[in-house]
Amino acid sequence: MQPTIVTWLLVVFGAITLAPLVLAQSVMLVRPNSQQAKDILVAKGEDWRDETHFRSALGLAWADWILVVPLVASGSIGVVLGQAWGYVLWGASGSISLYINIVLWFMEKEYVYPSRGALAYYTYYWGFFVLWGALALGYSAMRLSGMEL
Repeated sequence: MQPTIVTWLLVVFGAITLAPLVLAQSVMLVRPNSQQAKDILVAKGEDWRDETHFRSALGLAWADWILVVPLVASGSIGVVLGQAWGYVLWGASGSISLYINIVLWFMEKEYVYPSRGALAYYTYYWGFFVLWGALALGYSAMRLSGMEL
């Protein structure tokens, strides 16, 4: 199960996609009530819509750091080492990425889309996470079943 060029492309794409999120979630955890957290997660100069919006953002930040970051990091190490457990962890993180971004599509589109614009929204703010999740999940299932690309 040695890594292929596709494996490396997914590792790099995942790192590029997830790094800004990890930074944003770090700000949310360290300084949740700061304007910087609101600028990054809501929109520059904007405030949380309500207490539920704030709590959702804080809960997602904790969930990312407790669950997603370790799964992606250890899964990426595992796939680079050619280990089956790496693909299992990648599949789990891909599933989480798909799930939460489908939920966020319905919860946040009306707010994020106008503040960030179509290109940023359909690429980084939503599309890349869905794409990486689907690719990580599908590629992991394929590799675990013995197929190679």
